[in-house]
Amino acid sequence: MSDSIKHECGIALLRLKKPLEYYQEKYGNTWALNRMYLLMEKQHNRGQDGAGFASVKFDTEPGKPYVDIAKSNATQSIAEIFKNVFTDYKHIVKEFPDKAEDIAYLKDNARFFGNVFMGHLRYGTFGKNELENLHPFHRENNWKTRDLLVAGNFNLTNIDEMLQKLISLGQHPVNVTDTAIVLEKIGKFLDREVQELFEKHKLNKESNIRITESISKEMDLQKVLANSVKHFDGGYAFCGITGNGCAFVVRDESGIRPAFWYENDEIVVAASERPAIMTTFDARVEEVQELTPGCALIINRDGVASVQRVKAENKPNKKCSFERIYFSRGTDKDIYLERKALGEKIFPQILDAINNDIANTVISYIPNTASVAFQGLAKAFADYLDKQRIQQILAVKDNITEDKLKEIFSTTVRREYIVVKDVKLRTFITQDNERDDMVAHVYDVTYGQIKEYKDNLVVIDDSIVRGTTLRQSIISILDKLGPKKIVVASSAPQIRYPDCYGIDMSRLGQFVAFNAAIELLKEQGKQEIIDNVYRMCKEQETLPKEMVTNHVKEIYAPFTDKQISDKIAQLITPKHCNAEIQVVYNTVEDLHAACPQHTGDWYFTGSYPTAGGNKVVNTAFINWYEGNNNRAY
Repeated sequence: MSDSIKHECGIALLRLKKPLEYYQEKYGNTWALNRMYLLMEKQHNRGQDGAGFASVKFDTEPGKPYVDIAKSNATQSIAEIFKNVFTDYKHIVKEFPDKAEDIAYLKDNARFFGNVFMGHLRYGTFGKNELENLHPFHRENNWKTRDLLVAGNFNLTNIDEMLQKLISLGQHPVNVTDTAIVLEKIGKFLDREVQELFEKHKLNKESNIRITESISKEMDLQKVLANSVKHFDGGYAFCGITGNGCAFVVRDESGIRPAFWYENDEIVVAASERPAIMTTFDARVEEVQELTPGCALIINRDGVASVQRVKAENKPNKKCSFERIYFSRGTDKDIYLERKALGEKIFPQILDAINNDIANTVISYIPNTASVAFQGLAKAFADYLDKQRIQQILAVKDNITEDKLKEIFSTTVRREYIVVKDVKLRTFITQDNERDDMVAHVYDVTYGQIKEYKDNLVVIDDSIVRGTTLRQSIISILDKLGPKKIVVASSAPQIRYPDCYGIDMSRLGQFVAFNAAIELLKEQGKQEIIDNVYRMCKEQETLPKEMVTNHVKEIYAPFTDKQISDKIAQLITPKHCNAEIQVVYNTVEDLHAACPQHTGDWYFTGSYPTAGGNKVVNTAFINWYEGNNNRAY
């Protein structure tokens, strides 16, 4: 993606099913910690603003800590965390080598030698990246069964509503972020479950210590989680651990945020991405299961894992298609094939844009995540040329000659690595005019591959969000190569609406497609549509989210996709550009054909999977119209 946007976080959970001595004997002292490091590092793409790690130890003596947490917002946050994690162990190895193989001693004297582990990678869509904003969040309590750790990949659209519900339950939250709300909501129902069990066993005149043991075995996490998420509106996949060692992973009922899990006789593990689990634990693709939307993976104190429903609603599949287009690593088998299919799907539009002049066309991509879609595009070109050659050969089959064959096979599409990103270049200048000049040099090009004023140059990108980098940098440097035409192809459809489920796309004015539609309305004297949409959004501002309609769709209604694409091409064309610029996008229909199991498309269509989405998009339009740069949620 040429425009950098922040997006979904990553989660990782590991539960050891056997005593620590088992892993020490079979794998070594630090096997579990090393697995967690790999599980988090293999999801590094999901969060580079910071990371957090926690472990919970079983059967510690009173007075001994059983929860350990490490967080870092350093540039290399995962490495920094695990440097901290291994500090105590390295000290013991150096100073007390005779104790280095004593697992009981390590458990009592080295932090993080636990039985359950949780990791989090953060991309901050809201708030700063100070350590206090990093997951996991900890709700401390002297009762292990009430102690709670939570880390997640989520955004809730109805934070204010959730806040009022907590207040109605008798709580007094001091933090109104969605993470704090989730933690407190689960904590409230966890407290209630523990208290009910305590009172039940107290009637039998059991000792408090015995009651605590009974509570640990009888806790109904399915009931706790079902009550907690009942009114959640948004996309989420979050994991948690209680102080007594129960663990869980919960996924929203539309499947917006991803979650996968794997179990064998030694471990239960969950993560945001399937390949991370496969690589870290040498699991086969068919062994890693996708967590069913609206369900929780619950691991009880004895290590028994089960998937249980926590959301009653049976909502349609709205798994985030952006996960397939861009966010998740392309090492997943299905994602790789889907991204190739996206490149193939856009080929007819590109062929039309270059007027079928393949002989004078160079194709490339804007690094690096578009490389798989580029492979699909290249395949589509090759398949098309093969069909053309077969027809040409059949047409002259009775008089075929070597020269004729050479002529037929002389037309090929030229594939070149044109755009190069200088990853070491950073921009520290704050003045806009000077900063723009520096941004223009973040990318470089490969010279000498374009026939000046003769070649078309096609570059494929994952998606075009703001168009800023294209306008300020990429188009200008490509134009220096001298192509007669530059075709920018987006493997994603036009991004028209905010996301409110975890991606940092919340302000309408930042979308080049929205700005293009607004410009077209003004040019055609249709300002009244803009004003009417504002009026209708304001009229629904105080309504419950379930009664709100997405009126922003009417901004785009007067225009075809091509009209908006052509206006986008004008908006991203820098001054003094010599080449003709054309922008083409995959259609929503082609997106669904390429990614049939991930039908979440609200950022393209405005059809939000939850009621809160409509409220967010209308708020975003009100903010834009009023010149308010605040987030819409």
